[in-house]
This record gives sequence, structure tokens and C-alpha cells, in this order.
Amino acid sequence: MEETKNLAVLTGHPGRPEFSHRGGRDEWYRFPLRVSRLSGVEDEIQVLVTQKLLGSTAVGEGQRLTVMGELRSYNNHSGAGRKLVISVMARQMFFTNDPEENRVQLMGGLCKPPILRVTPLGRQICDLMLAVPRPYGKRDFLPLIAWGSLARRASRWQVGTLLTARGRIQSRTYVKELEEGSEERVAYEVSLSTARPV
Repeated sequence: MEETKNLAVLTGHPGRPEFSHRGGRDEWYRFPLRVSRLSGVEDEIQVLVTQKLLGSTAVGEGQRLTVMGELRSYNNHSGAGRKLVISVMARQMFFTNDPEENRVQLMGGLCKPPILRVTPLGRQICDLMLAVPRPYGKRDFLPLIAWGSLARRASRWQVGTLLTARGRIQSRTYVKELEEGSEERVAYEVSLSTARPV
């Protein structure tokens, strides 16, 4: 059986849906899904959903929702500079009492040289960029981070290496310095639990 190239499964607490854009014959909506880590820190992950799927689920605040779909990326050219926008495109959604979950499975090619660095606390971390194919020749470019011994192994991989990877989506806030001042932004990446060349 062929391994899944792009699967995201999230269970958390949704925010209020808002209209995002019209694409083809569909109207798309966006809402945040808050998922807690074991540490208690919350990741706020953006979910894209069609009006049809949203209407059949009637998403509202205060509920626990499972979203199954694919991790997607696009470059937002509006505003200052290009921003890589990461979201989960929902294929299925349903209410649940299950525990919170944040699970991603990806397969794609390494499209930039890995960058190994050390955090201020002395932990090794490796930044990776994975190109994950979609149907019809398009690809999603997804940032990954590896830690410790996995970071050291990942730093030796070459551009073009085909990888299978598992992890979780995480969000973090950072300050971007611009000519007109500083701006707070949110970055999304997949924190890897496992990754290996195929």
C-alpha cells in the first residue's frame, strides 16, 4: 500500500469561522483550531474549509472538533514582503469527546539545504523545507524542524532526498523588523518526531 503523502489529523477547540476567498465553484472559510501540547502551550492552527463542509458541521466555539485533511502552503503577496502561509485544508470534520490530537504524516523531497543551529539553551535544531506533491503537478512547501540526534542526522541529507516524516504542527510568534517598524507575526512548522529517507 502506498504511504500517505500528506495527512493532518487535529482535535481541538475551534474559533469562529470567517469568509476567506472564493475558489472555483466553492466559497472557502477559515477558522483557528486551538490544540494543546503536553506542556500546556496552545498551538493555534488555521483550518480552511468549504462552505458545504462547514455548513454540514455547524462549527461553533466551545466544542471539541476533529479535522482530517492536508497541510497546505501558499505565498501571500499582500502587505510587506512575501509570507509563507500554512493551513490545514479540511476533508472531513466531526465533533468528538476524544482527547486533543495533533498528528501530521508527510512524504516529499527536500528542496533546500538543511540548516543546523543551536538554540540559546544549547539544543541542536535543524531547519528543513519539504516539497510535498499535490495532484496535477502542484506542490506544498512545508517547513520542518528536527531536534537533537534527529537534527544531526537531518543536517547530512542532500537537496532532492525523498523523505517520509511524522510530527505535529506548531505555531510560534516572532517579531519581524521592517523599514516602517516591527511587526508581530506567527510562523507555522512541523516539529518532527521521526523522519527518514525513503
